[in-house]
Amino acid sequence: MYTLMGGRLLCAISGLVLLIVATATNFWMQYRYSGSLSNQGLWRFCVAGKCHAHTVTIAFWDATRAFMLFSILSCFAGVILSLMAFPSGIKSTKARSAGITLLVAGFFALLAVSVYTGVMVNFFGKRYTDWRFSWSYILGWIGLILTISAGVFHIFAFGRDNSQDTVVASSG
Repeated sequence: MYTLMGGRLLCAISGLVLLIVATATNFWMQYRYSGSLSNQGLWRFCVAGKCHAHTVTIAFWDATRAFMLFSILSCFAGVILSLMAFPSGIKSTKARSAGITLLVAGFFALLAVSVYTGVMVNFFGKRYTDWRFSWSYILGWIGLILTISAGVFHIFAFGRDNSQDTVVASSG
């Protein structure tokens, strides 16, 4: 039982760390600008090794940033609820609440990367020929998958019947 709870918690914490790293770093996309390799994140863009803050406020930047921040906050709340549910066992309502909170965090992250993907493919795909998504963007997707997985694991574990575990443990 504690192995499952530890696995769910590890999945949630890993998702939280990856979402934080993805949000904070400047490598969501790489492209060539004036012959040099450039990259950009949610907060800054870097050209020829010099980074600058985004000066233009565009709705998709704000939406992506907001959804990623909401995702991080929700995931953090889910991890705290999961830690509080750990001593109570699998059937704790805190475990179910943690699962729902982690699913909400995953939904926010999905909205963020979907908005970013849609705008970048439509905008940069038509404007630049040599561009690609980079490692921060990929970490965002992996964090999204881990967060949703942790939420699903929490919810399924809450609905699982513990009487089967005691029967198997007593017979073995």
